[in-house]
Amino acid sequence: MSSIAFRNGRIVLGNEVIDGSLAVEDGLIAGLAVGPSQAGEDLDGDYLIPGLVELHTDHLENHYRPRPGVFWDARAALHAHDVQIAGSGITTVFDAVRIGSDSDMPEMGRHVEALTGAIASGLGDGWLRADHLIHLRCELPSHDVIEQFETHATHPEVRLASMMDHTPGQRQFRSLDDYKRFYGARRSPEELERFIADRLADHARYSEPHRTHIVRRAGELGLSLASHDDATLAHIEEAARDGVAIAEFPTTLEAAAAAHDAGLAILMGAPNVVRGRSHSGNISATDLVRAGLLDILSSDYVPFALMQAAFILPERVEGLSLAAALATVTRNPARAAGLDDRGEIAMGKRADLVRVQVIGGMPVVRGVWRQGKRVS
Repeated sequence: MSSIAFRNGRIVLGNEVIDGSLAVEDGLIAGLAVGPSQAGEDLDGDYLIPGLVELHTDHLENHYRPRPGVFWDARAALHAHDVQIAGSGITTVFDAVRIGSDSDMPEMGRHVEALTGAIASGLGDGWLRADHLIHLRCELPSHDVIEQFETHATHPEVRLASMMDHTPGQRQFRSLDDYKRFYGARRSPEELERFIADRLADHARYSEPHRTHIVRRAGELGLSLASHDDATLAHIEEAARDGVAIAEFPTTLEAAAAAHDAGLAILMGAPNVVRGRSHSGNISATDLVRAGLLDILSSDYVPFALMQAAFILPERVEGLSLAAALATVTRNPARAAGLDDRGEIAMGKRADLVRVQVIGGMPVVRGVWRQGKRVS
């Protein structure tokens, strides 16, 4: 592998920003120095930051299913997703793939097969820009979620599983009125009432036994576990009991505080930060930062939101440094996922790097390197 170097940059380290230079050997950071240097690419005062680490993005599924009932070629969808991910400064991405069928997606198993197969193909053929891993989003009330989990959990790129329950009146949609507003446009009032009744019945029948199975099997397979949309103290107590490492998108301050006390890493959506509020009316991610209750940001459904949010937060939260804000999208998610070789600019770490210029208050990605190789 070749050697590369950078000079005249504002290099964001774990706890500070230095003006200096950086050298890369064989894909690893081999040198850091403060002050001027004559060697390497001139960054012209731009930031050099660690490559972003994304734990939960639905973006691949959005490319695969760009319209209701329209399914794109899975490899082409992955290509489009990968280009946007890398161009947004994300060098490690956990592609969230939902498992568990329902009336909207009655044959989810074949779609999961298409998506995981595309990822395996892209990795095997070497055309992916970012480092792609797989996050199984397990919809607990689904009748076939266990069958699909067992089919895909041993895939070599699967590293994370989240336990989800989108039952009306639960977690994300504790209010049935909010649920009806969110989903009502898709169905007539009568159809919506039938749909809600079916979801409640599925929850009562499947959620608890499916959770028990997935917790046990994840432990046997060494997969990290995440909870999803925790709303109450009881939800967090359940997550802690089950060995969950990450609390994704807690919906209340009570749940976030309990997760923090239980030692869970708290993940919230970067679009929540960029927009200044939750799209479903739950707690503000920025408020959790102010309360010291946020560890990780996820782009969720807008890849570039991850970079935007990291640069926005120091402007909105008094006393928060850029290094600390960037840790929520680099070092912290890497550690939570057990990826200790990346997420920070430090000697011996992977040279996953992003050159960023701030123009008119917006961070603009000018170059991306993964393991020292330019990918965008």
